Amino acid sequence: MGDLATTIAGCRICADRFAATATAHSPRPVPWFRAGARLLIAGQAPGARVHDSGRPFDDASGERLRDWLGLERPQFYDRTRVAIVPMAFCFPGYNARGADLPPPAICAQTWRGQVMAALGDMPLTVLVGGHAMRWHLGAGRVDDRVRAWRDHAPRVFPLPHPSWRNTAWLRRNPWFEAKVLPALRARVQEVLA
Repeated sequence: MGDLATTIAGCRICADRFAATATAHSPRPVPWFRAGARLLIAGQAPGARVHDSGRPFDDASGERLRDWLGLERPQFYDRTRVAIVPMAFCFPGYNARGADLPPPAICAQTWRGQVMAALGDMPLTVLVGGHAMRWHLGAGRVDDRVRAWRDHAPRVFPLPHPSWRNTAWLRRNPWFEAKVLPALRARVQEVLA
């Protein structure tokens, strides 16, 4: 599995695509997984801060996600226990208006099957955002998937993205914090015990 992570870290398949974005950046894949992990966090794609730091969820979204999971930074970043596998391993860049570009599909098409096979059966998968939900659960709206969390628990928990952009959604949906997060935290502790 170390060879796979090293190979992914050297991937440059999207170099021309990223050079053509408003950020005009080079690829910097951030693979974060090892054999034996028991919690899979399936995200969307690294953001600009993660691109700079080389550590997934090393931003405000990561702080919120760690709170949702009930994990401290050392637990969250323990690759032997937690695998963080986004739909794209690189920051996709921004468009001309400064909005995030979606994860390039070529990344998941190239790497996701190999990573999932190497990780094997995961006792808990946390799906962060619509791109991860579509890959793992098929077509459907994020809001509907999160509302139907019991249909997938205890092995899978679909979550909205922990971005500040979803703060209004979180305020409108207090059931998420009251019902989903306690169940998620309990399952995380059970799986990582």
